[in-house]
Amino acid sequence: MTTFTDFGVPAVLTTALAELGITTPFPIQAATLPDSIAGRDVLGRGRTGSGKTYAFALPVLARLAVSKSPRRPGRPRALILAPTRELATQIDATIAPLAAKLGLRTLTVFGGVGANPQIKGLKAGVDILVACPGRLDDHLRNGHASLDAVEITVLDEADHMADLGFLPVVRKLMDQTPRDGQRMLFSATLDNGVDVLVKRFMRKPVTHSVDSATEAPVEMAHHVLHVRGDDRFPVLVDLLQAPGRSVVFTRTKRRAKVLTRQLIAAGVPAVELHGNLAQNARNRNMAAFSDGTAETLVATDIAARGIHVDDVALVIHADPPVEHKAYLHRSGRTARAGAAGTVITLMTDDQQHEVRDLTRKAGVRPTTSRTRPGDPLLAELAPGERVFVTAPVAAPAPERTASSAPRARRGSGGGGRGRGTGRPAAEGGVPEQKSSSRGRRGGAATGATAGSQPRTGSRSGSAPRSGSAGRSGSTPVHTSQSRSGGAAAFSAGTRVGGRRAGR
Repeated sequence: MTTFTDFGVPAVLTTALAELGITTPFPIQAATLPDSIAGRDVLGRGRTGSGKTYAFALPVLARLAVSKSPRRPGRPRALILAPTRELATQIDATIAPLAAKLGLRTLTVFGGVGANPQIKGLKAGVDILVACPGRLDDHLRNGHASLDAVEITVLDEADHMADLGFLPVVRKLMDQTPRDGQRMLFSATLDNGVDVLVKRFMRKPVTHSVDSATEAPVEMAHHVLHVRGDDRFPVLVDLLQAPGRSVVFTRTKRRAKVLTRQLIAAGVPAVELHGNLAQNARNRNMAAFSDGTAETLVATDIAARGIHVDDVALVIHADPPVEHKAYLHRSGRTARAGAAGTVITLMTDDQQHEVRDLTRKAGVRPTTSRTRPGDPLLAELAPGERVFVTAPVAAPAPERTASSAPRARRGSGGGGRGRGTGRPAAEGGVPEQKSSSRGRRGGAATGATAGSQPRTGSRSGSAPRSGSAGRSGSTPVHTSQSRSGGAAAFSAGTRVGGRRAGR
């Protein structure tokens, strides 16, 4: 059996990986590590969930560990660029524990939060800087940092950076790094200008393509549920009331906000993630989803790339996406790292042509079924006892652009959908390959209908959950204010080909 040591990963890192339960490299890691650790420029292509984070993290750590360059104020030795704040935080959470074993220092830089702590961190000196392009450019223009000492540059999710319009600032940043430094670029595709970055900044890159981005993992089961417009919300609630983590995607920020509040009112603990939330609210909502306080995340495509939380059993396209690439990236929140997962698209009569075209271009052949609320098929797709969360609804407290959603306590009868108090992803959460063990669940994130019962049971493919029902002091979660509500607002739906809204 091939190990990380066989590819030149230092013993201190292989030991640290083994402590996390990671002993065998994924295909993208096995393919790229020999070249990246040798110092060559590497172009890695692979779909989401293929293990790319460790593929570039390990060579960065290994090469800096043997480099004789000192750590200097404001002059990072390695630069990792990521398109979103959540992904930057997650990359740092993966790298930081390993860097500490080598005496290396990491720092994240992104917008939406105060700049002063980042400025202080840069002045103190940092070995590995994980940054979003816009805020890093601000720091450089204000003289708080320089990239002239960067030995290794990594572009993660380069195609997503192109989709978000970051390529001009990315080119500007890379122009400020030494031309003889090592560069690695990881991307699912090479379209939308990513090939320009490759030609301009990479020297004879060694290309490794693993797990085609145009194909869905074989471990992923795809279903299309053909529903009537007024059945969409009850069917969605039925699926989400089963135990297990689920991610629900909407097309717009407003839809994510409204749907989250509707689910809360229906007894489904849910949190939202979209561009209208303040950064502290985004962090807390991701923490609540990561530690199990809320097992449903309602998100726009901001969560379709890079975000990893263990044991997401179900992805639901409440609004089918516009393009097939978005379908694949959204769906990639489940069936990660070889695990199994289920993807469900809710489709109404007027969406049949668009959904058929979408899945064809995505290269998947979903099972299509006409469905009504109470259909036994729903229990097959999301197994486990359906239960509601009961709690008084508290008045939300205002907080900048977000506000606290009402919190609920689990009913005391029977074991809840248990999960203990895990660490938030922003505080060193689960690395990409870390094997998880399901534990106890704490208090519910939100509240809703009276007279409902606590949840029990488990979704197939995951360990049973138990214990700790009714614990107070659960992680606070945040949701945007919305005066519109009711299932009718969701059931009205949007067409697949409609106007795209911001994330």
